[in-house]
Amino acid sequence: MQWTKVLGLGLGAAAFLGLGIILGHFAIPKKANSPAPSISAPQDLDLEILETVMGQLDAHRIRENLRELSREPHLASSPRDEDLVQLLLQRWKDPESGLDSAEAFTYEVLLSFPSQEQPNVVDIVGPTGDIIHSCHRTEENVTGEQGGPDVIQPYAAYAPSGTPQGLLVYANHGTEDDFKELQTQGIKLEGTIALTRYGGVGRGDKAVNAAKHGVAGVLVYTDPADINDGLSSPSETFPNSWYLPPSGVERGSYYKYFGDPLTPYLPAIPSSFRLDLANVSGFPPIPTQPIGFQDARDLLCNLNGTLAPATWQGALGCHYRLGPGFRPDGNFSADSQVNVSVYNRLELRNSSNVLGIIHGAVEPDRYVLYGNHRDSWVHGAVDPSSGTAVLLELSRVLGTLLKKGTWRPRRSIVFASWGAEEFGLIGSTEFTEEFFNKLQERTVAYINVDIAVFANATLRVQGTPPVQSVVFSATKEIRSPGPGDLSIYDNWIRYFNRSSPAYGLVPSLGSLGAGSDYAPFIHFLGISSMDIAYTYDRSKTSARIYPTYHTAFDTFDYVDKFLDPGFSSHQAVARTAGSIILRLSDSFFLPLKVSDYSETLRSFLQAAQQDLGALLEQHSISLGPLVTAVEKFEAEAAALGQRISTLQKGSPDPLQVRMLNDQLMLLERSFLNPRAFPEERYYSHVLWATRTGSVATFPGLSNACSRARDTASGSEAWAEVQRQLSIVVTALEGAAATLRPVADL
Repeated sequence: MQWTKVLGLGLGAAAFLGLGIILGHFAIPKKANSPAPSISAPQDLDLEILETVMGQLDAHRIRENLRELSREPHLASSPRDEDLVQLLLQRWKDPESGLDSAEAFTYEVLLSFPSQEQPNVVDIVGPTGDIIHSCHRTEENVTGEQGGPDVIQPYAAYAPSGTPQGLLVYANHGTEDDFKELQTQGIKLEGTIALTRYGGVGRGDKAVNAAKHGVAGVLVYTDPADINDGLSSPSETFPNSWYLPPSGVERGSYYKYFGDPLTPYLPAIPSSFRLDLANVSGFPPIPTQPIGFQDARDLLCNLNGTLAPATWQGALGCHYRLGPGFRPDGNFSADSQVNVSVYNRLELRNSSNVLGIIHGAVEPDRYVLYGNHRDSWVHGAVDPSSGTAVLLELSRVLGTLLKKGTWRPRRSIVFASWGAEEFGLIGSTEFTEEFFNKLQERTVAYINVDIAVFANATLRVQGTPPVQSVVFSATKEIRSPGPGDLSIYDNWIRYFNRSSPAYGLVPSLGSLGAGSDYAPFIHFLGISSMDIAYTYDRSKTSARIYPTYHTAFDTFDYVDKFLDPGFSSHQAVARTAGSIILRLSDSFFLPLKVSDYSETLRSFLQAAQQDLGALLEQHSISLGPLVTAVEKFEAEAAALGQRISTLQKGSPDPLQVRMLNDQLMLLERSFLNPRAFPEERYYSHVLWATRTGSVATFPGLSNACSRARDTASGSEAWAEVQRQLSIVVTALEGAAATLRPVADL
């Protein structure tokens, strides 16, 4: 019928028109604020854009960011923490300087808090049960910021509640060897209270080691020898200097693992399985409480017993003794005991990550991640707000260029503000669990800036070997703050350096442990990672970290007056991180140099040969396969470098470059073996797992040899040595295969 023909023609015309609109949408060139759908564009790093970004990163704006961020305490899941979530969303959605998108991702996680109704207390109790001395429950209110209602009482997060009481002993750092030394001295540890100092081992390990020897409770303090260069007079501490006041107490998480305790390997979202509390592992087994060194002096300087070893002595102004119990001529009666009353409670709380995204114009499916955690124990001006202040300034500058339409990166950039890091890297771990596959397949690198500025002497970077070259390239082009005309690179090399067989004297990159949010990215996902900060001159201080770490004295004025007056070091970190972000997101060829792994592998191999070779030979274990595997990797890394160099001289096909870039990106994943360390949660990178053995070689091999050393051939311990050796060899051969031309198997 005629009307059907008319209808058909009408529908056909509409379809044709719709198809034309769709084709036109993708065919018409876009403005800079719309990503292109093709990888064929030759877009490369624009040095003018790089110079513009370096010039626009403003020290004053970073200072004002820090003032706002640290204005109030912002413990994870607190109302102020939620206010900062909204602040980040507002900044990243700003029409003039915002990003393409911003979103908060919320997780319900298990956190630990002291009871407000029943505060934790440490008392000295006389023989009749009367309290004859009490330690301070709060820090001294020296600036008016330490006494507010939102200042959390010092406590050991995740330590169990309980009220143990016993004679006091001094156990140095609370290592396993320290407790064995006390036993060697004939000290009965059963039922005692152990006084330990920070350092030596992780916080939670002190309680674990103590419990193994029958200790009933643990106290932890910061010795002024470890943090204040021996100074302890109030006139020589904050607010008169950067040193910690005697009442200062370092808070912290005592949980062994990272991530939400109830949902290991699963994101803490409503659909996930949660462990029963009775089945959760990793919490301290006995009540634990941190105290200030003012209170530690009262306890330690009245102890009885044998003089502590010289290496156990500190700077409290007395000779440290081991105990047990107090001396009869001291301030307390000899039969007085220490009571530790802990009333911590576990609570399910909501904690959010905030993500801001700039979509890549050419390769939007390749991500450069830049992250910093948001939560703090109190005001947290240094930890972590110095990093967040830099994060906000970097995103402002890049967002402004984006909104003006003058720039869009080749690859996508993801800015992240992690929640609940202080409780055990929770936000970043939940993120890696929820988006595991996508991140593993698409992430180029992870850049972490937690504490941006510890002090203002020099840059300090930790990272995996492939990131070394991009860090060096960035720092050579940025002027160092302070007098003189040195680059950050040249200043850095004065403080931390090493001799490289390939390059001569270069700045030394530290390795990545598990101290911040890079941990799940490198250990769990196998993503090339780095951590950037400005730090102090190690020749001028013995402090293990900046003195007010995790205390109520970590305030804006502390940073403004003592750590970085003028905020030039914050600006230097912003410029370094900004240059690295642009080089990773915009460069046609990824600036990751996998051949730099060869030096690390060669040094690990030489250590194994020199320090373990004879021992292994006694048990008929050959390092031959390991030697061959390292040589294979070296050869393939060099060959890949040569192929890249050849392509860079011509006009390569972008798809060919993309394949090479993927080889560079995926190399780190080839070192993962999720079954290598079944006793270590999340650790699967066979080169950077926790090393407990004394030999600086492949950690699994080092640890296994350390455990097997005193056992007979044929034992399970020596079988584990062989297994760990095979794991390393297989990983190295897999890495070498990853670097071969993609057409080769």
